[in-house]
Amino acid sequence: MSTSASTLRPTFSKRAGMSKTADIVEPLDCNNMAEVRAGVDAVDVALIDLLARRFGYMDAAARIKTDRDSVRDEVRKAEVIDNVKSAAASAGVPVEAAEELWEQLVEASIAYELKQWDAGCR
Repeated sequence: MSTSASTLRPTFSKRAGMSKTADIVEPLDCNNMAEVRAGVDAVDVALIDLLARRFGYMDAAARIKTDRDSVRDEVRKAEVIDNVKSAAASAGVPVEAAEELWEQLVEASIAYELKQWDAGCR
């Protein structure tokens, strides 16, 4: 079952009614809640686009790995979360929040990759 990631997941940034990036005010320049909400909505769309790309890599991993047991790699999971914690600290993002989010993201990624592996996406 070989389906490209682009056919499985739409590109959300092209959805009708979404603000253009040029219309978005930087956080420190926001003067009202409409600007804040527009900025948050734009970031959410960008995050979905990045998640679609990340899950595309899970499709690739499911296709490349020849052994189902290799899908869960605790050493790699720890490395990913450590990298995120360092990046969060450098960016001034609450490290604990980033760690919790990535714990959930990595587990969801593993579950997705297992599903793809089981479906024969190799």
